[in-house]
Amino acid sequence: MKLLTVFTPTYNRAYCLDTCYKSLLNQTCKDFVWLIIDDGSTDSTKELVNHWITENQIEIRYHWQENQGMHGAHNTAYELIDTELNVCIDSDDSMPEDSVEKIVHFWREYGNITYSGIIGLDADNNNKVIGTKLPEKLKSSTLFNLYNKYGVLGDKKLVYRTELTKLYPYPIFENEKYVGLAYKYYMLDQQYEMLLMNEELCTVEYLPDGSSLNMFNQYRKNPKGFAFYRKELMQLPFASISFKFRQAIHYVSSSFLNRNWRFLSETPLKGLTFLAIPLGFLLYLYVQQKKGQLKLRS
Repeated sequence: MKLLTVFTPTYNRAYCLDTCYKSLLNQTCKDFVWLIIDDGSTDSTKELVNHWITENQIEIRYHWQENQGMHGAHNTAYELIDTELNVCIDSDDSMPEDSVEKIVHFWREYGNITYSGIIGLDADNNNKVIGTKLPEKLKSSTLFNLYNKYGVLGDKKLVYRTELTKLYPYPIFENEKYVGLAYKYYMLDQQYEMLLMNEELCTVEYLPDGSSLNMFNQYRKNPKGFAFYRKELMQLPFASISFKFRQAIHYVSSSFLNRNWRFLSETPLKGLTFLAIPLGFLLYLYVQQKKGQLKLRS
């Protein structure tokens, strides 16, 4: 069995998926499977992928499902993956030709069951690292500490042990399509650290229809998912009070967006949430104002 699954959630991305495919064809190490989770595409994605499967250049697995959003596609991927490791490469991204080789070699040399996986680097098309590099003298860290203790900035590429990513599935809320992916990562942070690898594993392309550039709309359209996410982050045992207070502000805002007037009885931190109500309400008003502006422009 191969060591790594590269999985790609995709939704109507036939126009850019070819770049990802070509980067996988060029990998210097073929010890991987490419799993494509088609999250309800209505374009030519299925036909395109079937053509690549018949080419038989790399091992490809394809799964179509009704649209559930990014977190729903991740849930399905983790259910289907049977390799030891997995990494998500988005449909508008690609991998440098030695990425799989680096992951495989690094894990075989340093990896074991005391770690949940590897944290590597994302870079743009000019090979500039997104945000900052990882601390040079640090062997391992939780993802949370990396950002909140060591001051690392920017998206990073996460390679996880598959048996662990099957834990903590993302909840699916009716009529919503988003839950913060970091929920699962922070849950695993409570038990494991990740090995740090200061190597570029992914070339990132932020397209106009990508979730990263549409986060405001995600926030507005998925209040139940965001409220769940903020409640879970409020309960992280290693988080500071200031961090938890920021989560409480967003929890209040999302609760107002969802018209959930029971939010104070449902929060895990009642006192902190009560203090966050004024700022949460102001954030709610700001989101509503932005919503009105977007309608006027459309």
